[in-house]
This record gives sequence, C-alpha cells and structure tokens, in this order.
Amino acid sequence: MERKEINLKVAEAIAQSDVGRGIARIDPACMEKLDLLDGDIIEIQANKITAAKVVSSQSDIGLGVIRIDGILRKNSGASIGEEIVVRKAEVKEAKKIVLAPVEHQISIRGDVRSAFANQVMTQGDIIVTGVRQQRVPQSGMGGSLIDDMFREMMDVAPLGEIKLAVVSTSPSGIVNVGPNTSVEVQTEPVDLSKVEGIKNVIDVSYEDIGGLKEEVKKVREMIEIPLKRPELFERLGIAPPKGVLMHGPPGTGKTLLAKAVASESDAHFILINGPEIMSKYVGGSEENLREFFEEAEENSPSIIFIDELDAIAPKREETQGEVERRTVAQLLTLMDGLKSRGQVVVIGATNRPDSLDQALRRPGRFDREIEIGVPDSEERKEVMEIHTRGMPLDEDVDLDEIADTTHGFVGADLESLCKEAAMRVVRRILPEIKGDEEIPKETLKKIIVKKDDFKEALKEIQPSALREVLVQIPDIGWDDIGGLENAKQELQEAVEWPLKYPENFEKFGVKPPKGTLLFGSPGTGKTLLAKAVANESEANFIAVKGPELLSKWVGESEKGVREVFRKARQTAPTVIFFDEIDSIASTRGDSSGDSGVTQRVVNQLLTEIDGMEELQDVAIIAATNRPDIIDPGLMRPGRFDRHIKVDNPNEEGRLAIFKVHSAEMPLAKDVDLKKLARETEDYVGADIEAVCREAAMLTLRDDIEAKEVSMKYFNKAMEKVKPNSDDGDMVQYL
Repeated sequence: MERKEINLKVAEAIAQSDVGRGIARIDPACMEKLDLLDGDIIEIQANKITAAKVVSSQSDIGLGVIRIDGILRKNSGASIGEEIVVRKAEVKEAKKIVLAPVEHQISIRGDVRSAFANQVMTQGDIIVTGVRQQRVPQSGMGGSLIDDMFREMMDVAPLGEIKLAVVSTSPSGIVNVGPNTSVEVQTEPVDLSKVEGIKNVIDVSYEDIGGLKEEVKKVREMIEIPLKRPELFERLGIAPPKGVLMHGPPGTGKTLLAKAVASESDAHFILINGPEIMSKYVGGSEENLREFFEEAEENSPSIIFIDELDAIAPKREETQGEVERRTVAQLLTLMDGLKSRGQVVVIGATNRPDSLDQALRRPGRFDREIEIGVPDSEERKEVMEIHTRGMPLDEDVDLDEIADTTHGFVGADLESLCKEAAMRVVRRILPEIKGDEEIPKETLKKIIVKKDDFKEALKEIQPSALREVLVQIPDIGWDDIGGLENAKQELQEAVEWPLKYPENFEKFGVKPPKGTLLFGSPGTGKTLLAKAVANESEANFIAVKGPELLSKWVGESEKGVREVFRKARQTAPTVIFFDEIDSIASTRGDSSGDSGVTQRVVNQLLTEIDGMEELQDVAIIAATNRPDIIDPGLMRPGRFDRHIKVDNPNEEGRLAIFKVHSAEMPLAKDVDLKKLARETEDYVGADIEAVCREAAMLTLRDDIEAKEVSMKYFNKAMEKVKPNSDDGDMVQYL
C-alpha cells in the first residue's frame, strides 16, 4: 500500500523550546491528510531522509509550511523556502546504535541508553543532547511530566548540550531507541566526511540568533537568494547584490549572522579579520586580499566575511599610511572591477561605519547597509532562551523579568550574564567535590541555576556600550529619601512614567518632558533624588560630573557631550544625570578667558537635547544650586521642561529624614525624633545626616563598647553641626 505524502515549504522554527528536540510543526489540515496525531513520527525527505516528531501549528493554518530547526534542516539537506516531501514514518526499534561526538572528546558514564530513550534517528543525523526540556503546550507531546520521569529513571549523569553524529544504526532506516536497544557512544570525535549522509555539521543556524528577525530577513534576501537562485536575477536582467555592510555596537551579533547565513546557504565561508591581512612587505596586504577573492571564486558560491572592516578600509584622505590607501584601492577594484566575481558575496562588519572610505559605501560595492541595533525586551528574552537551552533552570527563573531589567544589553552581554549565573552555581557546589574523584551523580543533579544566581550576576555584568561611562545603579529607593514629597512626585511624573508607561503618553498624544532641572540649596537632596529615580525607573544611569567634560583640546569637550548622548541612545531607556550643570552650561557671552569652550559645550547640549535628532527613551536630569547663571536656551520648554525646586525641609520633612538616617542606629528610649525635628530648623538633609553621624561618633568616643545612642549625644551633635547659613557657607564644625 502506497503511503500518503504531501509537499510542504520549509520555514524556520519559531519557538526556542523546539530547537534541538527534533520537533516539526505543521498545519492541522495537513496532519489530517496524512492521518497524523500530535507526537507521531514523520519522514522528511529533501536531499536525504530524516525523521521528526510532529506537532500541529495553529499559527500556520493554510500556509503549507513545515517549521523545523536548523539541525533538522541540515539532517534532511533542506534549506528555508525549499519544498520537501513529508509522509508518515515507518519506525523500527533499533537493535544497535553507534553515536560519536562531532566537536570534542567526551566520556559518558552509566546507562547511556536511558539518556536517548524514545529518540528517533537515522544514519547520518546530527542529534543534540541536554537541551532543556520545556513544557510544550500541545497535547500528545509528553510534556514536562514525562521528561521528569525519564530524568528520574536515568542512571546517567545529566548531559550538557553535546552534538552527536549517528554513525550507524541496525537495522537501517528510521529507528527509535527502545528498551532493548544497545547504544554505543564513541569517545573520539568522528570524521564527518567518512560518515555516509553527513555533509557538514551545522555551526550556527537562524534559530541561534535571538531577536534580529527583520535583519535576518534582509540578509537572506540579499545573500541567500542570489547564491541559491541566481536564475531569478538573470530572468529579471539585473545583477545580484555584491555586498552587504552590517554595522552596529559591538556584541549585537554581526559575525554570528554572517556565520548563520554561510551555514544555512551551504556556501564556502571565508573569514577575514581586518588587521590579519596587513603585511610589512610592500604589496603584501593587497596580495593577501587578492588570494582570498581568488579562493572564493574557485569555491563559489562563496561568502567573504570581512570583520572589523574599518581596520583595512579607512578614509583615504584621513589616513597617514600608504599601505592603508593601497589596501582600500585594492578592495575597491576587487569588489567592483572589470573582472566579474561570479557567485561571491562580500559581507563587511564594523561598529564604525563613519570611518569607512566613502567609495566603499556606494551601490555596486556594498549595496545594502543593515544596522544591527541593541535588542528590545522581547528580543532580549529570545537571546536568553538561546543561551539557557542547555541550562537546568529553577522554576522561579523568569526570563521575562530578567529581560525587562537588562536595558541596553546586547547579545554578548546577555550571553555573559547567563555564563556568570551558571558560574555561581559551580562556586556553590565546589566544596562538595573532593580532589580528583568523579563528581557524584547526586551532586550533578543539584546543579540548578536559581533566580538569585541571575540577580547576583546582574550586579557583575554591565552593558558593554556603557562600560566606560556607567556608574553602578544606586540602590536608593523613594523610601530612603525623607520628605521632599512634591519633588518626588514631579520627578516620578517627568522621568519614571515616560520610561515605564510610554503607551499612556501615546494615547493622549503628548510627548513626555525631556529634561528636569533640580535646584535648591546645597545638601537638600538633589543628587539623592536623581539616584532614586534611576533605581526606581529600572533604567540605565549615566552620571556626568560637569567639570570632567571640559578638556584643554579644542573640540574634545563637545565630543564628550556627543559620546554621552550617543551611548544613552544606544542603551535606552537611560537616565543622564548632569551634576553641577552650572559648571558647563553657564550663560553664553559671560565666559571670558576660557577660549569659548563653555559656549561650544552649551551649543552642543542644546542641539543634543532638542535638535534635529529626536531623543527616544532618554531622560535628562540636571542639578544645580545656581540656576541664575544657567544659559536661558537650556531653561526653555523642550529642553529642561520641568524646574523642580528642592526646598529646605519643613518639620515633617526633617522628621522623615531623621527616621531614614537613624533606621539602622540602636537608639536609646529617651531619643525623641520629633523634638529633634523641631529643634533643627534651617537644617537640610545633609546637615541632618551629619547630626546623626556625629551623635554616633560622640557615643563611641565616650564608650567604644556602647550599645545605644542616647538623646544627650544628639544634643551635643547639634551644637557641633550648624546648618547652612543664608550666605551659602557649608556645614560648619566648631
């Protein structure tokens, strides 16, 4: 009897939980045609036959697609967009299966068979072990309950994520690992060229790239289609694109995307690290370049990937070296010379596109420029799902929550975060490991990454784009600031609400305020308010100390301002805090004797805050005790929209400040904070903090073993610490 079969178009896997688990998702109507139920085994035929577990996909009704991950695509020899044959599989129980690692030497102890129980495979397949078993919502897939049962039954230490090649199966065809199957895992890596059915192991697939959906689509259009379907371009009578320039901050996934394209299109991949081709001999650098292009032509279809392109192709008019000029000229002629390049596509990657020679950036050389930006919350979650695939996560780990608090993190930062969280687990179990002994299975089962591990790791890992300017996000909340209720409320409205609820501002058709100016006497808590708002809004925090921006070199001060705003845009949502803004933004025209640097800095600030380039999700807070000398151009709506006066605290405010600063102090019963608040008129927050500190110091001076601070020491402290006087003197210690 002839088996029913249908033709379906290959599409990439959408859910990260499917990757590495041998799952294929198809339209329920197609499943009905083939008499399939969720969890049945299907045969996938393209250049080769492989098998997968089928699950219905409600989102693909009527599209005629099959969603499979990069490993299944490689196993079947299919690529995205290609039509393949799908039929119900005839599965036999395997008598013997031989597996071998494809990358590193491994050693597996215990009953190996149970680690592969019920797994379906054919000779020449690549399978992945140790992929974290996540609950699949569809019925029939044997969700996490069955996974847990398997884990309990396993007499083998948990396996990490390891790629294995199926060297041979007995009998041949599609087999599953049953109770009587003998499983042999070789320790030495296998030579893939000698295993029938395996072309090459997949390095990176599109499923290994988190976020970047649009970017992947653009790159595929530009590269994959011309390499695989050159006849389309011939029919249209146009030349296919020759080059793609990818630019964006470091760590966003430019190199990874190039690798994925090469792997998915089965193209010959040549990696050129910019500085490596430079030679000390005259003509050596150009010759190295020519050799790479010749190799690409001989092995076409090929992809040449030039990483750090700015190192070998800087602007010729700005570079001093003759070598660089000749190298740029050589690259230009190779990319668009008289000689046709055939099926060779050049991908360039740089995080400094402005420093590239402009001749490279015209059509015919780099036809398309694709910006690989900083991921948003959804994309960050996807990246973390990829990096935690083989990680045993505790139930309390909420990737959504982590994604919401990692603003400005690029892919490389998130990978580092996951590694750091895992390292914390290793540090925890190290005391249980003795010398050179094998790690007990019970200890290995304890290796679970918890929510706290990620919390602690977050303190260690900072966004790479902010490494040079980021200060540690302060751990000060609204509750740590006594009084100042009005100022708190206004700051929340101006800074916190736009960052947390942008959709509400859109609904009312208003733009949130851009800047907030805090002014008031020294010590009233202006800087403290900025710290609290940075913490409470869960945004990145860049603190700019006014005088630090000023440089003796012409143009450097303005460059410093530009850099601050550029980094803030990259890592938005960000709060920029200018402390003592009067030092860099005093009224223009009054700056005699400073070579006009203040004027230029003010002009730069004005254009950055409200110029042609819109600020998105960047809030600016500035603090000063001299609002009278700040340039009027900064004080208008659209720049510093809100002016918040931080007044000296009233009695109620002073009481709240006393409560904050004495919260950790062992106070004697005679300490009356209300009385202290009444007696400290004209005292600001800094003065009250000084009073509390001085009272503690006086107590310890009298008795280093003292258990509590009594009222008499507070009275003595008030005699020592005087409030700021009206003429602006700082706190006096008599």
